[in-house]
Amino acid sequence: MIMENLPALQVVIPLLSAAICAVLPSGKVAWGWTAVTCAIAFAISLALFGQVYHGTPISYAMGGWTPPYGIEYRVDLLNAFILVVISAIAFFSSFYALKSVQHEIEDSKIPLFYASFLLCFAGLLGITITNDAFNIYVFLEISSLATYALIAMGSDKRALIASFEYLILGTIGATFILIAIGLLYMMTGTLNISDLAIRVPSLIHTTPVKASLAFFTVGLLLKIAVFPLHLWLTNAYTNAPSVVSSFLSATATKVSIYVLIKILFIVFGAKLSLIYMSLDKILMVLALFAIVIGSLVAIYQNNIKRMLAYSSVAQIGYIILGISLVSVSGISASMIHIFNHAIAKAVLFMAVGCIFLRVGGVRIPDLNGIASKMPYTCAAFVAAGLSLIGVPATGGFISKWYLLSALSEQGLWPVFAVVIVSSILALIYIWRMVEIMYFKEYIESDNKITEAPFMMLLPMWLLAALVFVFGIYTSPVTASAQKVAKYLFGI
Repeated sequence: MIMENLPALQVVIPLLSAAICAVLPSGKVAWGWTAVTCAIAFAISLALFGQVYHGTPISYAMGGWTPPYGIEYRVDLLNAFILVVISAIAFFSSFYALKSVQHEIEDSKIPLFYASFLLCFAGLLGITITNDAFNIYVFLEISSLATYALIAMGSDKRALIASFEYLILGTIGATFILIAIGLLYMMTGTLNISDLAIRVPSLIHTTPVKASLAFFTVGLLLKIAVFPLHLWLTNAYTNAPSVVSSFLSATATKVSIYVLIKILFIVFGAKLSLIYMSLDKILMVLALFAIVIGSLVAIYQNNIKRMLAYSSVAQIGYIILGISLVSVSGISASMIHIFNHAIAKAVLFMAVGCIFLRVGGVRIPDLNGIASKMPYTCAAFVAAGLSLIGVPATGGFISKWYLLSALSEQGLWPVFAVVIVSSILALIYIWRMVEIMYFKEYIESDNKITEAPFMMLLPMWLLAALVFVFGIYTSPVTASAQKVAKYLFGI
């Protein structure tokens, strides 16, 4: 009975837990409740992935209403992969949060913080698992509203401004998506994604359907934070509480990318949406700008979180570049990078959170010689940084190898060169941190700096170890990504 209802439980458990969490009496109780909820959700996502990896997709009709007339949850290779990424990061982040949240959030607000965290988590899971277009919008709003609250709880007053900027731009993006859904419903009379995939291709030449594709693309690119629609991301990641920056950087944009892939490849079809409408060229240009400009701007930042935020803009560019190639190898590279970048960026922001806990700030010039006082934290930062660069034996190397292979297949050598140059730029801003942390002299002060608490180090180092595990033992991720790509192309 339980196994049959796993698709519903994947969303219902975090959603109900969020409501319960808001009324719990203390921050520690709320943390424990959150950690258990995330562990259960992670277990469910692994069970669902195991069921669909070697079998057929799972269709779950809500309330017994047969799709396409009722709301359907559908688990296939594509979204099962994303569910694992989201729930894994939430699981590790929940344990990391104990000490970090105690330091950065007022005691009276901690239960509400965890309630918002679970609400955001439930929204992201709902976006991923639902097979109903309007439900995607509903869950998108649930996760977004919770995210605005999480960002606003940052200790710096600028967090409020960052949250407000995200609210404005996020609302614009959501409005575009809602208009796109309305246009599709007007033309097809259905909201079920699988049903839309059957009806939309024959209507692609009509103006409302073309407009729907345009609205979807712009709205989702805003949510993804593709250059030049990235302005909300840098301020949000910089000013949010540390655990929020870690969680969002690894999950939120990845879920929006998943929706973009689903709309382009499943609803409209890759040939019609990307090639016929020339979206492949537009996405490639935007991706290249993101890769170069994001990396260049990151080099000149004096705030680690802002540096990592601009790095995220560049890394998102790699994923979009893979999608723009409209090939099995390109999509495989994108899916691999979604996984590997989620791990690496979660570790980097966790390390920054540890530094903030002990130092009280994240300005790069203030961190001279910090590795002598926080060796485990700095080592984790370097490990994840190597993955961003694409050093062999790290997950990031596998991502870039597959992307470069996909580019070489199509003879896109100028684009190939841009990816190589961007890796050198990543080396520059990561090496800058290595030089400051390890080779600058530490100046003693009244503030005695020690290593971060064990509860923060443990999840950070477990994820850091995965950077190398999946960089050496690559087959679980690469085989899954290739299966997803072939599924999208109907191979």
